[in-house]
Amino acid sequence: MSGNFYIATMGCQMNDYDSDYLAQLLQSSGYKPVEQPNSADLILINTCTVRAKPQQKAYSLLGRMVALKKKKPSLIIGMLGCIAQQEGKNLFKRFPELDLVLGTRELERIEEFLKKIEIDRDRVVATELDRNPRSFAGKNGYYKGRVKSYISIMEGCNNFCSYCIVPYVRGREVSRAPRDIMKEAQHLVGQGVKEITLLGQNVNSYRWNEGEELDFPGLLHKLNRIPGLKRIRFTTSHPKDLSDDLIKCFGELEKLCPHIHLPVQSGSNKILKRMNRGYSRENYLNLVKKLRSARSDMAITSDLIVGFPGETEEDFHLTIDLIKKIGFDNTYSFKYSDRQGTRAENMDGKLPENAKGARLAELQGLQKQITLEKNRALKGCQVDVLVEGKSKKGGQMTGRTGGNKIVNFPSDNNNIGIIVKVVIKDALANSLRGELVQEPAPQAG
Repeated sequence: MSGNFYIATMGCQMNDYDSDYLAQLLQSSGYKPVEQPNSADLILINTCTVRAKPQQKAYSLLGRMVALKKKKPSLIIGMLGCIAQQEGKNLFKRFPELDLVLGTRELERIEEFLKKIEIDRDRVVATELDRNPRSFAGKNGYYKGRVKSYISIMEGCNNFCSYCIVPYVRGREVSRAPRDIMKEAQHLVGQGVKEITLLGQNVNSYRWNEGEELDFPGLLHKLNRIPGLKRIRFTTSHPKDLSDDLIKCFGELEKLCPHIHLPVQSGSNKILKRMNRGYSRENYLNLVKKLRSARSDMAITSDLIVGFPGETEEDFHLTIDLIKKIGFDNTYSFKYSDRQGTRAENMDGKLPENAKGARLAELQGLQKQITLEKNRALKGCQVDVLVEGKSKKGGQMTGRTGGNKIVNFPSDNNNIGIIVKVVIKDALANSLRGELVQEPAPQAG
């Protein structure tokens, strides 16, 4: 196989990881990446269906790619990811020009399917979910120049939150073998990666019992011992499975960043129960207390849904009250939207769009104020920043603190991949500005 390929990635970090995986397989097969779809012989659209907006964007993009195929009939177009998993062969009815529908657990077989399409000119749909986690692609040189990367440690979800489509499009929870995870981490570090984010629909549920018994805290301890790795992060954590042993890791492991993304979704126990989240408001507040006891500088971010079916003004203001009590460093908030096949789709008490919009605006306004206050509290403080590259502003570099805050600072030195000390001079809503304490000497590797 040969030709040029273009991958459009939509949605979450898991999709970014999946696209990197596919790109490595394709390059190993003789394909070459291109920056623009009109230069491609193969176009892959990696999709997300967790919310309505990215799903609509995916269909819109696919429509534009189909228009390219009408001008270039030999072009192969594939739809991947959650939409492909959910819709399957129905996509062929809506988009007859589509060649490949590849589900979330079938990515490893893309070379096999492309050969079938190229040789037999057959369309292929593959959406089997009962498959083991795929093996590591490991193409040498692919990650060269990158400071950060991801590793998937598990796939699927067993929680079945009433609003969430993930268990239906990602399947049941399956953990990867620790030896494979360690091999991938060592490969990335050997390519120059300094920070690794571990991915899973619920990383707290990671378990391995074949040959050796290992849970998620145990895996973190193993990764913490890898020479050359400077930082470890993970996402996403489910509050109901956040153990005391995992919380202790923040105080024990020097490479584990003091930041956790811990989706709360609502501050109302009634709504949490309707969401089938498995914890209460009080449970969540206790977890936050434990996390901040483990690390006084712990940054906590979260996800929130407003306008869930049955949410009253009182329920919404319990969420507002929770945000004030906790003081999240940042939140990602969304209006509830029906996801086909979920229990919430058939619940009563649906709210009109204008009510959901008003609540979202109020919540986001409050969070913006809290985030700015937290950022301003760092003025004059010295922070460690892992330098990721050049800032969009000329003459500056950019990186992140351990708490995952973006810092821009002037520097004439090529210190990409190095942790530098920066004094914060100014704070904005979405980033910090600082000055180097001392220009470090360039480091190899």
